[in-house]
Amino acid sequence: MTAAPATVPAEHREDVERLWNYHNMGHEIRPVDVGIGLGSHDLGVAKIATELYFEKMYPLLVFTGANAPTTIGAFPRGEAIHYREYAIENGVPSDAILVETQARNTGQNIELTRTVLEEQGMRAHSVILMSRPYQQRRAYATCKKVWPEVDVICASLPLSLDDYVASIGNPKKVIDMLVGDTQRIGKYADSGFAIPQDLPVTVQRSFSRLVRAGYDNRLL
Repeated sequence: MTAAPATVPAEHREDVERLWNYHNMGHEIRPVDVGIGLGSHDLGVAKIATELYFEKMYPLLVFTGANAPTTIGAFPRGEAIHYREYAIENGVPSDAILVETQARNTGQNIELTRTVLEEQGMRAHSVILMSRPYQQRRAYATCKKVWPEVDVICASLPLSLDDYVASIGNPKKVIDMLVGDTQRIGKYADSGFAIPQDLPVTVQRSFSRLVRAGYDNRLL
């Protein structure tokens, strides 16, 4: 008997969709100097990075990320290394990929990637920053703080909320992450880690309702 696909609880769907849509920057994808894949538990980052390489959106790809408690089981050799292996297995030339294997947060992802590029004598004026869907806004705000002069476009594997939840297989994990990233938009700006982002009242209310409903595992 086939198990039913993982889905967002109906009583929380409107609030979850509101956060999901808020974090999607809706950027138009166009050619840039470098593609940057941010390490995480989600192999979808490597997938979209590979797809955009073959669509000729960039000539060079950097994967960045060490490990975290949530990723070491899936990617024991490190997030960036596993992403690179996926890209090469799917046809991206190895000499078109650089890896940064020390970063443990988004700020370090961007700072250390910039250092890697500079060590290669490369100065990027534009990048596509690839992440989990719900990480786009935070990644954008962090990049504009850490690397303000670069033109940054955000991208993720183009999945609907339902398809993404089904791909992860754990609705609570996805909602916890959405809630956590929403909190970080304000907290990280207040701490100087990211530029401020508008946080609509409707998003704030959805965030509060989901916290009260128990989706709080990723709160600071």
